[in-house]
Amino acid sequence: MAISANSSLHLSSSFCRDVFPTSLSSICPLYGGSISRKGSVVFARRLFGLEEAMRIQREKELQDKKPVKRSPLRRGKVSPRLPVPDHIQKPPYVGSNKLPELSNEYQIHDSEGISHMRAAGELAARVLDYAGTLVRPSVTTDEIDKAVHQMIIDAGAYPSPLGYGGFPKSVCTSVNECMCHGIPDSRQLQDGDIINIDVTVYLNGYHGDTSKTYLCGNVNDAMKRLVKVTQECLEKGIAVCKDGASFRKIGKVISEHAEKHNYGVVDRFVGHGVGTVFHSEPIIYHHRNNHRGEMVEGQTFTIEPILTMGSIDCITWGDNWTAVTDDGRPAAQFEHSILITKTGAEILTKC
Repeated sequence: MAISANSSLHLSSSFCRDVFPTSLSSICPLYGGSISRKGSVVFARRLFGLEEAMRIQREKELQDKKPVKRSPLRRGKVSPRLPVPDHIQKPPYVGSNKLPELSNEYQIHDSEGISHMRAAGELAARVLDYAGTLVRPSVTTDEIDKAVHQMIIDAGAYPSPLGYGGFPKSVCTSVNECMCHGIPDSRQLQDGDIINIDVTVYLNGYHGDTSKTYLCGNVNDAMKRLVKVTQECLEKGIAVCKDGASFRKIGKVISEHAEKHNYGVVDRFVGHGVGTVFHSEPIIYHHRNNHRGEMVEGQTFTIEPILTMGSIDCITWGDNWTAVTDDGRPAAQFEHSILITKTGAEILTKC
């Protein structure tokens, strides 16, 4: 769970003119220096047919690249908060609507702590994988929330978002132009939507945090590419992590890959330390930055880049959580909790 840092027809004709002479008489030598009127008509028809076929193909390509206009995201009805059995261990912030301050405690673990982090991460990954199987047209995000909530408490864990700073649900569901922190509600998923599902579990006193953007039904190619590149950015960010590595390398490689594909990297929302505390130092910036700091073996934190097809600025709804792109264009996000090792990073939330 992220925290806030605070023209074509001319081209077709030109191609044809380069391949075929503009004057039919100029091709007479190919036919022994003469060509019949009937032959001229046949050739002209073939030439016109080729141009028409190319025009249709070009228009199809442009149509495929053109973003599908869809209705802006609107908030649906939010159902009452779901109960959690008394025997399940709850994080210290539960019971208060006040947003906890970012802890300056770095989450560095001994062998026992690492074992607990692996267990929490493994559960979060399984829950997220299950949630993804529910994504299809006509399903509401509220239904996804209920299923996630039940799976988490059945495992003896607590859904970390529930009650965090007053957040009313057990999972974040961010659809289309929603960058993050979408509140599950009665809105049905539509064919062609994309949805980020952000799962965090609190198991035996440790948080495991992960998210993934899923395709709902028949998603257009432009949005598929956005999702694919966002996942690649997460992978590239993780690949530079190891004991002694600079945190700013993460933002550098993510920005380079995103820019290569003409996507924006959201700078308002960042990754964070995770462990016994939900959100702590270090702050993980996904854009280019000059912030100092190096990774330490045994440390755990999240990397969770958000990429957009347009503006990286957002508008926050009146619920004080839902953050949508200010131009209404789609956004995608992927997230893992990782453990720093001597030679690299272990992904704790990999299913």
